[in-house]
Parts: sequence; structure tokens; C-alpha cells
Amino acid sequence: MKIEIRVSEDMVSYIGQGPFPDGEPMKDTVVFAFFVTGQQGLPWVAYRDAPDLDGLEGSQLVFMVRAEACQRVFSRSRGPSANWHLPEALHRVALSITDCEGQGEARKTLRLARSIELLCQLHAHLDAGDLVTVDCDTDITAREIESIVRARRIIDQRWREKLTIPLLAREVGVNRDKLVRRFREVYGETIHNALSERRLDEARTLLLSSDLPVSSVAHRCSYMSNASFTRAFSRRFGLAPTALRHQGIAA
Repeated sequence: MKIEIRVSEDMVSYIGQGPFPDGEPMKDTVVFAFFVTGQQGLPWVAYRDAPDLDGLEGSQLVFMVRAEACQRVFSRSRGPSANWHLPEALHRVALSITDCEGQGEARKTLRLARSIELLCQLHAHLDAGDLVTVDCDTDITAREIESIVRARRIIDQRWREKLTIPLLAREVGVNRDKLVRRFREVYGETIHNALSERRLDEARTLLLSSDLPVSSVAHRCSYMSNASFTRAFSRRFGLAPTALRHQGIAA
């Protein structure tokens, strides 16, 4: 049976495998269930937008948190149920709770404090967009997901550079074919599309927030010609860069 630790009036932790303790669960809560030893070595966390514990007996760590507290502390409203890969940093904190050192009250206090830490770090990763939705039956490994997330972060942070698939593959440590395939699996789009959208989103911001010439905006966003920039921008936003700028001025 799972061990119950009441972290606060807004949060309860359940630790260990097996059934949940008897008793009525807290009302109006959301659930975070951590599977720290998932399939293929892939740790993951299940989010449920209801105090429904069915099917979560196999998880090694479960948080029940009042939805109002998540909104108040993390400014995060309820969302649809999801399964996310558990990044290595969060995985280590989760393991430090399930395999906690110490005895008696000291161990309980450590678990309580680390439960708060893990909940806060989880929401920080959500805010940063670092959590990747996964299919629990996937054959992708934890290492591969970490590599794909690093590739996405490089695109988001270094979009001004001349990024190529071979360069990304070298930087994240996977071969190019696997990078291309897994990136599409994880993000539902190609690397080329992800890079193009990042550059075009930045171009849109520059057009609306500065008086830079369109040609300068195109150059800053890694387009070598106005024509190619205008074509890509029009496909993405449904109007030409100059039309968007005039629309923004009129507004």
C-alpha cells in the first residue's frame, strides 16, 4: 500500500507502489502521477484533471494538489490530461523521494520538502516548455528524448545561426536519420518547419515593434532575399510583411 504524506492542506503525496490508502480523496484536485521506472527506461509523469486515481496504482509517486492552489501559486489553470517525459533533473528528485534516506520523522520531513521541490520544478519546466508529451507504449528511450529536447532548445535559442541537421545531430549526439525521425515523432513537425516558424515568429515581432526595413528584418531572421522571406511569411501568416506592418500601424 502507498504511504500517505499530507504535505499541506492543499497537497498530499502518496509514495510507493500498490493501492491507495482507504479514505475519501481531497476534492477539486489535479493529480500528478510519477512512473519513475517506466518502459524502456523511460520515466514519465501522468497529469489528470480530476481526483481520479484509477489505473495509477503502478506509479511510484502521486501528488494530489488542489486546483485552486496550482492557480494561485503557479498561475496555471486546469488543462487536459497528458503524459509527459520526466527529464533527468526531475527524475532525480522523484527518486530522492521514493528512495529517501533517513528514518522516522526525519525521512517523512525530507519527503515532504522534496515533494514541494518536485512540484515547483515540474511547473517551472512546464512554463519553459521543456516537457514533452509521450505515448507510454513508445519505443523511444529516455536518452533519445533528452537529445530531441536539446535539439529543440538549440533551435529556439540559436535560430539566427545557420543550423543544419548534421550540425544538430552532432551537437545532441544522435545520428541524423534518428534525429529527423524522432523529432517528428515528439513534436509532430519537421526540424525545418520548427526552425522556419521560430524565425518567422521573430520576424513578425520585429515588424510590429520596430521601424526596421523589411529587408533588414529578413536578413536578421536568416533569409537571404526579400522574395523568399515574403513567400515564407505570407504562407505562415496569410499576408505579406508590409501588409502586416500597415495593419499593425492602423490598429
